[in-house]
Amino acid sequence: MSGALMDRVLLAALDTRLLHSYAWCMDVHLTPDQEAFVRQAMVTGRFRRKEDAVQEALSMWEERERKRAEFLATVDDATASLARGQGRTVTQQSMQELAEEVKQRGQARLASEQQTPR
Repeated sequence: MSGALMDRVLLAALDTRLLHSYAWCMDVHLTPDQEAFVRQAMVTGRFRRKEDAVQEALSMWEERERKRAEFLATVDDATASLARGQGRTVTQQSMQELAEEVKQRGQARLASEQQTPR
């Protein structure tokens, strides 16, 4: 490779904007059942092209992965909360106490609302 050509290749490798100017393609191979499923969706008018079906599937997968990440973050938060001693031990007794607490708060709120003139 000549020096000038090597310089251009290195420059192109460093300039990531060039990468974004090219369309990236990926071959996806579906099982016969998946192909039939997509074909049926096209026949019924759900999709116009096979690519539309793949894009829909990927969008749904992305959404599911986003929700999964949010759920895992919630689990991490709960685990950290328990590690800080902020958890509540769940037993039959603790559930009865919680139910009684909620009942008392509800009764107090109702009494307060009934005393307030409208």
